[in-house]
Amino acid sequence: MDEFDRRILAIVQRDSQIKAEAIADQVGLSASAVQRRLRALRAGGIIRADIAVVDPKAAGQAMRFIAGLEVERDNYDVLQKLQAWADRTEAIQQLYYVTGAVDLVAVILARDVEDYDAITARMMRDNPLIRRITTNVVLKPLKVGLYVPVAED
Repeated sequence: MDEFDRRILAIVQRDSQIKAEAIADQVGLSASAVQRRLRALRAGGIIRADIAVVDPKAAGQAMRFIAGLEVERDNYDVLQKLQAWADRTEAIQQLYYVTGAVDLVAVILARDVEDYDAITARMMRDNPLIRRITTNVVLKPLKVGLYVPVAED
């Protein structure tokens, strides 16, 4: 990845629908060169997806929860099972295997507390090696971002 690719990535992360011609003007390449580079970045898995970022509240998912999950230490295959379960559960927005007081941290969207309780009840039922879930309710998101700074090689 060179400086042109890094500049292109910085632009398309902020607006994935920007036209190649506009990117070309900003980075100093032709539109066809930008298109070739974007195709290569997608083919190489550097650009994973072009998506619309939807306001959760507008979509009826008014609440966000941060859940710390503790799992049975003797059985680490629970991580793969829980990851597969989370992949099938759209309310689980993010799932991280972490160090510290909990083993995993999940970001979960829900309509309300009752919906969240139902999600975590299914999670515990379907993944019996989860020992405990510690929940933090997000009162107000102060920053939510998907932008990834692109470092030089």
